[in-house]
Amino acid sequence: MLDESLLDAPEALARADRRDLLRGAAEAGARVRTAARHAAEAGIGGLNPEGRPRAVLVAGPGTAASGVADLIGALAGAAAPVTRIHPTGVAPAPGALRWTLPGWAGSVDLLLIATADGSEPGLALLAEQAYRRGCTVVAVAPTRSPLREAVDGVHGLVVPMAAAPHGEYDAETSAAGPGTLWALLTPLLALLDRVGLVAAPAEELQKVADRLDRTAERCGPAIATYSNPAKTLAAELADSLPLLWTEGAAAGPVGRRFAAVLSELAGRPALAAELPEALPSHGTLLAGDFAAGADPDDFFRDRVDEGETLRARVVLLRDRPTGGLSAYPAARELALGHDTPVSELEPEEGSALETLAELLAITDFAAVYLSLASAPQP
Repeated sequence: MLDESLLDAPEALARADRRDLLRGAAEAGARVRTAARHAAEAGIGGLNPEGRPRAVLVAGPGTAASGVADLIGALAGAAAPVTRIHPTGVAPAPGALRWTLPGWAGSVDLLLIATADGSEPGLALLAEQAYRRGCTVVAVAPTRSPLREAVDGVHGLVVPMAAAPHGEYDAETSAAGPGTLWALLTPLLALLDRVGLVAAPAEELQKVADRLDRTAERCGPAIATYSNPAKTLAAELADSLPLLWTEGAAAGPVGRRFAAVLSELAGRPALAAELPEALPSHGTLLAGDFAAGADPDDFFRDRVDEGETLRARVVLLRDRPTGGLSAYPAARELALGHDTPVSELEPEEGSALETLAELLAITDFAAVYLSLASAPQP
């Protein structure tokens, strides 16, 4: 059960936030600025690539690396195919994971490694394999990490991962934490700008940081729920099965990350799908056991000993598509036709990176609030 009273009690939220997740969300803009500075100091701005890579490969563990790969793929679009190298192994521990280049990877391809840990032997082995194949390797990893020592100078370029301004928060959640994604993604955006795959010059990254700061002000713990989009969304998702329907190239990765972070941080199930495919793929959920009006004939049964039943709630996310066609009206009609409540999230005007940053910030804050207000209090 969600304790909604906790959402409007900043001091109680601070006590409940033992993992410093709110601080991590608030510091996302600062992480972008520090990461951009690290990228410049590493020499990314002075690179003179001979041409675009044939393909971009992304490797790394956990939710952060998965989000980085998904976002880069959306931002690169048709400029180059982006493939995530999924790890294999007998356990999720760093020492047990292994990554293998696809057979076609070679000297015209770019390998990006993103890790908030840097102790994974499998990533060092991957960098060695890429070096033998002739792939260009760029990694973002903590300053003092075995991976940096294995890659730096010999096998490729390493950019130090931007640390949190006031010290790292709980390592157990850092891979899904809001600030970690931007610490890993920002240097890679600067690199991809240099090779011509993504438009992310220094001034654009500054605008992203500013948008993250403004969104953090709107979504901070001191802002009341009625005017706080993240708290409002968290309250709306209480005791529901979120169906995250996205429209627009950048909104898709945001929806998938939101589902992953809700699971990892808040322990909540969620399903993400892109419109219009979401309508047939999730439509049955609106009429089945998760429907708002399920079991109408059994309304007077004794519910005292029953647990709470999740009911579907549609969350519409879009990044302001420029075209006139939209699946939003059909999505609303389908949801409301089944008495399913709808939440909508749409960013303010801005560049693709700015709108992406705002959507990520609001959904990250919402996942954090849902986690804190749902956790048992001492």
